[in-house]
Amino acid sequence: MNFAVTPQITEQAGTDTGAPNRASLDLGVIGNSAIAALVDRKGSIVWSCLPRFDGDPFFCNLLDHADGGDWSIELDGFERSEQRYLRNTAILETVLHDGDGNALRIIDFVPRFKQHGRLFRPQNIIRIVEPLIGAPRARIRMRPRQDYGKSEPERSRGTSHIKFHLPDGTVRLTTDVPLVFIENETPFIFNRPYAMVLGPDESLEEAPMYLARRFQDRTHNYWIDWTRYLSLPVDWQDVTIRAAITLKLCASEDTGAIVAALTTSIPEYGQSGRTWDYRFCWLRDSYFTVNALNRLGATKTMEDYLRYVVNIAAASKDGYLQPLFGIGMEQEPDEEIVPHLPGYRGLGPVRRGNAAYTQVQNDGYGSVILAITQIFFDERLPQQGDVPLFERLEPLGEQAFARWDKPDAGLWEFRTREEVHTHSSIMCWAACDRLARIAKKLELTERAAYWRERAEIIRNGTLARGWNEQLGAYVSSFGGENLDASLLLMPEIGFIDAHDPRYLSTLGAIEKHLRYGNHVYRYRAPDDFGEPETAFTACTFWLIDALARVGRLDDARAVFEDVLSHRNHLGLLSEGLHIETGELWGNFPQTYSMVGLINSIMHLSRKWDEVL
Repeated sequence: MNFAVTPQITEQAGTDTGAPNRASLDLGVIGNSAIAALVDRKGSIVWSCLPRFDGDPFFCNLLDHADGGDWSIELDGFERSEQRYLRNTAILETVLHDGDGNALRIIDFVPRFKQHGRLFRPQNIIRIVEPLIGAPRARIRMRPRQDYGKSEPERSRGTSHIKFHLPDGTVRLTTDVPLVFIENETPFIFNRPYAMVLGPDESLEEAPMYLARRFQDRTHNYWIDWTRYLSLPVDWQDVTIRAAITLKLCASEDTGAIVAALTTSIPEYGQSGRTWDYRFCWLRDSYFTVNALNRLGATKTMEDYLRYVVNIAAASKDGYLQPLFGIGMEQEPDEEIVPHLPGYRGLGPVRRGNAAYTQVQNDGYGSVILAITQIFFDERLPQQGDVPLFERLEPLGEQAFARWDKPDAGLWEFRTREEVHTHSSIMCWAACDRLARIAKKLELTERAAYWRERAEIIRNGTLARGWNEQLGAYVSSFGGENLDASLLLMPEIGFIDAHDPRYLSTLGAIEKHLRYGNHVYRYRAPDDFGEPETAFTACTFWLIDALARVGRLDDARAVFEDVLSHRNHLGLLSEGLHIETGELWGNFPQTYSMVGLINSIMHLSRKWDEVL
């Protein structure tokens, strides 16, 4: 096959003329693995939670477009905008053009660099606004919110700063912009660069512009160095780098947690009621993220995540794991409706917290052990897995063996029914299988045999009970009749060979019933909210990987190129895609989807020895 290498000169960029755009989630992400913010195509910060990803949104315009909650630079006579990431970084550039030929540039970033022998990642959002062409005139609108958009924080003013007083602390904006212009939202001519530094209530030791430029330079150098050491494939390198950086921004280095997405309550589609808070750490999602970054050689996230899950396991006396936890390992992120936020495009309800933590989801045990297995085998790591760590994992394996044939809510978190889900059983097998491999590596012969026996019991039972003879396919649940796209992962996990006739038959059935064009639904049977209305992007990537594994590379590439065309203007993806309109829907950016980009590229790219 003739694969073209993607040019590596510039990042994907886009132009906005103010007209409606197909990919409505046209947002960029800035962050530093402590905090993050979403920036729209006109350079407005429309979402950011403080003091961490799952905190109170300081900016919540994404869920309340009519009532502020944003930090905007509004150019008089706005005509169009251009937006891109500075190459191989998390620094975002937005250029605004008016109808008279003037242009204004906005540089947005969150500092991250090495200082005094450690990573410096303060809770600062920095904006540099400068004239690019002519004498642009613009106003700065600074409209933060508190208590999930319910009210504005009280303000006080200093010599060069404005303080926003919140119940849990004070946020300070320090700037060389005349404060009266910000307070009154007065338009003024930008005849020189200005800097704005938002963060904790701490005095700056230097002028805002000097600090902003210095931090920009050091943050730029950090990301250039970080990407330099990624083990990249030959093809689609810019896509891989952007996905990897985005995944890194969704990991909280304070605790090691990895959130499923940075937002809450962006619906899966329209008025479906499927509005969930994804700002928590799902054990299964974290496995996929860790696995993808490990493939690129970015193993630090795995090491941080290991610390997180070991602490979770230590807190469980018998090895039981709930499916999700808060960033700080909180066990009860209770779900509630936020009545005063209308929601994304007015499509509520807006939810805070996620009741799925109360569910039984038996796949989590395999997810945790799969995520950690590499640490026992990778000689590059400064501290490898040892016998004490293995012994901490064994109670998780015992839970997996006890639960492999028990009902649960499953991968898709059904809220009103439980079944013995085939995917959950396969993941329970993975827990026991990897424990057997780890025990063998550690030369624990008896424990290796113990876990190998358990793995074989689960595998034989799942192969027999998960198969539907009439459909000629493995199905969602034991004795069931519905197909489930998660079964595409069977070879990826190592449960079955990709060329096994039963797997090939399952792949065919999934294509027939769940594939629509080049996109794949999770399932089509009605659930608690009716039939799903959007394709699930991660499942489409699972199809791509399956097609590549069985040798259908042309088909896999065609599907992959279609998915690439549906990314937003900065190369990012949400949870799902509405096939008829091509719109992105669901929480954003979705780690599942960004992981899928990396994994599929690894399956489809040429090898280096083919081009060097």
